[in-house]
Amino acid sequence: MLFVAITAALALSACDRPSAVIVPAAPTVVAVPGPAGPTGATGATGDTQKGETGATGATGSTGATGNTGNTGNTGNTGYTGAPGAEGAQGERGKTGDTIVVVPAPR
Repeated sequence: MLFVAITAALALSACDRPSAVIVPAAPTVVAVPGPAGPTGATGATGDTQKGETGATGATGSTGATGNTGNTGNTGNTGYTGAPGAEGAQGERGKTGDTIVVVPAPR
């Protein structure tokens, strides 16, 4: 591989290149511009007529249903009522008969 590279370098360096003589081009004569001319007349005003209004767009879709709100706070406990009136006095009990309960034979 090294041999091929050295051989190619020597072969290319041995080529004769023709010499080239560059002759400069003749100078180009450029005309110098004169002073600016007078300003031109103002142009006519353009048409200011307004275009037609476009058609109204279609109605949009209905939005999705919103989320359910949070549960409200529990209300305060109500007031305790006033104590009731005292009841009527009961009658005194009467003396009754003595009852003996005897279990039935089996």
